[in-house]
Amino acid sequence: MKKSLVINSDISRVIAQMGHFDKLSIGDAGMPVPMNTEKIDLAVSNGVPSFIDVLDNVLEELAVQRIFLAEEIQTENPKILQEIKERFIDTPIVFIPHSEMKQELSNCHAFIRTGEMTPYANILLESGVVF
Repeated sequence: MKKSLVINSDISRVIAQMGHFDKLSIGDAGMPVPMNTEKIDLAVSNGVPSFIDVLDNVLEELAVQRIFLAEEIQTENPKILQEIKERFIDTPIVFIPHSEMKQELSNCHAFIRTGEMTPYANILLESGVVF
């Protein structure tokens, strides 16, 4: 059995296959995912698992050099935005329109769907390097 904190086999596989500048997305239950992007569906019920719980789990193994958030999160979901900022103190944050974020999902290795039911709780994580 895998010993590290990311025990979901699909998430672990995707992280292991990522290289520098590759992207992985985590989002709320309502985010539309393009047909060509792998969707790892963790949603069980309203709020389970939460966006933040899944983000924290992924950050245990993924080196992140930059993140992308929807501009709309600043006014529509400041609570989640604050929690994200607390996790990325020294990481650049780029705000893009939500419509652009949806298009960017086509360039992600995978989208991890959570049970989050709050608006704009979506993030694109750009992989860094560990050396």
